[in-house]
Amino acid sequence: MIQVIAFDADDTLWHNETYYRDAEANFRRMLASYHDEAWIQERLFATEMRNLGHFGYGIKSFVLSMIETAIELTEGQVTGREIQAIVDLGREMLAHPVEPLPHVLETLATLRGQYRLMVITKGDLLDQEAKLARSGLDAFFSGIEVVSEKDEFVYRAILARHGIAPSEFLMVGNSLKSDILPVVAMGAHAVFVPYATTWIHEHVEDVDPSRFTTLEHVGLLPGWLSAQG
Repeated sequence: MIQVIAFDADDTLWHNETYYRDAEANFRRMLASYHDEAWIQERLFATEMRNLGHFGYGIKSFVLSMIETAIELTEGQVTGREIQAIVDLGREMLAHPVEPLPHVLETLATLRGQYRLMVITKGDLLDQEAKLARSGLDAFFSGIEVVSEKDEFVYRAILARHGIAPSEFLMVGNSLKSDILPVVAMGAHAVFVPYATTWIHEHVEDVDPSRFTTLEHVGLLPGWLSAQG
């Protein structure tokens, strides 16, 4: 029954979260003379959550949250040089090479022609489009959707816009909160492919694993699809 397969981008097709964690570590070290690193991390996360409704997801929002946190934690004493260092962290993240995860290229090459392939991802439009182009994977996909949030309402709107029935749709991703649970809630199919690191905002508890399929890596997806008949 599956006709269309959509993939999440960050940490499903290519590495992403590890770069955020590295930037956070550098940020904590920058402000270590002002506060304990654990407190810095806690305040940064709180600022990110407060800013999601204003700036959305992505590196630019992350940089703005780091700057705001630095101003708050230093009581306005952060220097121009320190703010420049934070901006430079963001530039480094934006320019970082896009490294596809193992098995991704082979899997997409196998599935192309058998299924209609899409990308559905959260984040900044310019950044996500640029990463997809730099990844070299863009030719595999017939549709790219960059959204501000991934919930059941958004997925239903995407499927309606593309004329896809939920029973024909499969979402593949590394976030239970964003890629899996909203999709199974609307009666579509979902495959969870865990990544080594997950942003705390994407953590969920009390999940029924029988409602979706979990695969160790994306390279197992073609075999799983074949087994579905």
